[in-house]
Amino acid sequence: MKDAPASELAPQLAMRKNQLAKRIQQLPPTGSRPLTVSGRVAGWITQTATLHADGLPGIHVEDEAVHLTAAPQQRMSLPSVFERLAFTLRDAGCLRGWRNELLDVYGEGKRLSVIERAAVRPLGLLTKAVHLNAWSPGGGLWVARRSLTKSTDPGMWDTLVGGLAGAGENLDTSLLRESNEEAGLEPQDICSRTPLRTILRMHRRLPEGYQVEDVLVSDVVLAESVVPRNLDGEVSEIKLVSLADLWSMVEAGEFTREAELVILEGLERRMQEGQVP
Repeated sequence: MKDAPASELAPQLAMRKNQLAKRIQQLPPTGSRPLTVSGRVAGWITQTATLHADGLPGIHVEDEAVHLTAAPQQRMSLPSVFERLAFTLRDAGCLRGWRNELLDVYGEGKRLSVIERAAVRPLGLLTKAVHLNAWSPGGGLWVARRSLTKSTDPGMWDTLVGGLAGAGENLDTSLLRESNEEAGLEPQDICSRTPLRTILRMHRRLPEGYQVEDVLVSDVVLAESVVPRNLDGEVSEIKLVSLADLWSMVEAGEFTREAELVILEGLERRMQEGQVP
C-alpha cells in the first residue's frame, strides 16, 4: 500500500469504500415490478420474466406488481409454483445456465420457499453471500481469480472464499462448505475466524435481472503451513499478495465490486485494531 503508514491511508481507504458502496446500490432494471410471495414483498421481477410468467399457475400479474402464491386448484405447493416458473424462464432463454441448486426465497425477513439458483436474478430475489478474508501472519491477503466460465465477473479477482448460502443452510455451515470447495480449507484451519458480520445489502443491475444480496464476511489469519487450493474448479488461480500489491490491484479495478468492498472493510477494521502498521 505504497508503504505509507495506516494513518495516512485510512482516509483514502474510507473514501474509496464509500464511493464503491454507492456504485453497487442501483435501482431495479427499467420495467421491473415488485414481486410478492404469499403476500410478502420478496423481489423485483424483470419485464421479460413477467411476460413469460403471466398465465402460469399461482402467478397473478397486475400493473403495479406481480403476485405469486400456491395454486391449490392445480394442487401445486409454493415450491412447485417456483419450480414451474424456473423451468419456464429457462426454456424461454431468460436464465444464464442451470445450477441444480436450490436457494431460499425470503419475503420481509421470512423464509417462504425455495427456487433454482439460476432463476433468482430475473426475479430480483434476496440472496445471502458469505465471504472469508484470509490473511497471512505477515499481513498479506490470500485472493482468488474467478474462473472464466463464471456467469458473473469471469476472470476477475475475488476474496479467497465467497459463495451463496444454499436452501435451508446455516450461514456458518455455508462458509465452512465454501471454504473447503473453493480453498481446500478444513474447519480447523479457520477455527479462529471472526463471527460473520453483514456489511450491507447490495442492489445491482445485471444483464439477466437484479442482484439483491446480503454480503457477510468473516476474517481469519491462516497459519503459515496452510496453503489454499481450489477443489471445485470455479477458481483459476489463488495467490498471496502483500498489502502494497493488494492496494495496486484495488486501484486498478481488478476485483469484483463486492469483493473489493469486503476486502476494504476488512482492511479498515484491521487498521482500526492496530494490526496494520
